[in-house]
Amino acid sequence: MAVFIAMALSWLSAFPLSRTTNEFFDPEAAMSDSLTVSLITCYPGPEVYELYGHEAIRVRGEGRDSVWNYGIFDFRAPNFVYRFVKGETDYICAGYPFAWFLPEYAERGSKVVEQDLNMTQAEAHKLLAMLQRESLPENRTYRYNYVKDNCATRILDRLEQSLSSPVIYPDSINYGTFRNEMRSYNKDYPWYQFGIDIALGSGIDYPLSSREEMFVPVEMMKKTADAKLLDGRPMVRETRVLIEGVPDATLGPGSPWLTPLVISWVVAILLLTVCLIDIKRGKLTRWVFVVWFSLLGISGTVVWFLVFISTHEATSPNTLLLWLSPVQLLTAAVIGMRRLKNAAIALSWYNIVALISTLVIWPFQKQSGNPAFFPLIGITLLMAVTYVIVTSREKMVSRERSQSFNRKRVRQRK
Repeated sequence: MAVFIAMALSWLSAFPLSRTTNEFFDPEAAMSDSLTVSLITCYPGPEVYELYGHEAIRVRGEGRDSVWNYGIFDFRAPNFVYRFVKGETDYICAGYPFAWFLPEYAERGSKVVEQDLNMTQAEAHKLLAMLQRESLPENRTYRYNYVKDNCATRILDRLEQSLSSPVIYPDSINYGTFRNEMRSYNKDYPWYQFGIDIALGSGIDYPLSSREEMFVPVEMMKKTADAKLLDGRPMVRETRVLIEGVPDATLGPGSPWLTPLVISWVVAILLLTVCLIDIKRGKLTRWVFVVWFSLLGISGTVVWFLVFISTHEATSPNTLLLWLSPVQLLTAAVIGMRRLKNAAIALSWYNIVALISTLVIWPFQKQSGNPAFFPLIGITLLMAVTYVIVTSREKMVSRERSQSFNRKRVRQRK
């Protein structure tokens, strides 16, 4: 589970810094140029950070054809992975020749669409100056946010700051929440979505506005096509396809038998069998309990870190902490030590109460759960009950044997 949590923290529209440069900056660009500003929407690709596509701005005019990209990261930066998980997700704005931009998408066969924006020259130059300023070394780094400050939303913000008239977007709501929108784009990557559903709490489950749904580039393109400025101008003047490609260059559906839901049911059935056998024979298969609660504890440690240490706002609160908690590591440890039987019983009762509470309150809280969670939560509850039953029976048998032995000794003395 910890692996899938880590996978969930990779995100859309990321390009390693080594693929591009951030020194395409000309502060003396001729203000007399007739500029055309357009949005470049790249459809989804096969990698997990490509599942939502990518968005960039193209600015072209006399002697200029540049692209401005807010999706750059430097994987070589010190402690990149740790800082990414902790929430210190630093991305970079970079400008470079547009000719460098398209080959990657042509190679993977992704569709690329260009929308020329209906901007005045004053608005276009204002935007270009803003982009140039933000690509300077001292300004280029920004704190990335999954859904509120990414390659698409940052472009929307800059456009709205440059336009002299407010933008009116279509008021249609297609997904309702961030999580539902992610699930739609991750439908063929169920293990990736499983990781997202573990790592991200209720912060991605509140009702969205139409504009908030535009954090996904393709959704941004669709809504921008129908947007109008308050002064009556349509936001998009012309649309063209730069690369025919395919709308979905992802890997496609995998095996229906290797999904989180199927695997969780298989695991639950196997553990249920172990529990029933252990209850019948009155003895624990101790190593199975130790391994299971260790796995839960490792995953719980990652979830605990995301909730209490990470600054990712979408990771907290997370109702799964009642199930995936570092406490489960302690549970595994005391189950493995026969001398700490009383502590193990106490922690098993904690699990029983916590997991029943989780199942009872889940329908009444706003965090949406992955269907694969519930067989695993249920079997964890059953394993805790099994431990209490078997251990209590062992203690009872031990007590009866002790009492029988004491009675024999008394009779022998008489």
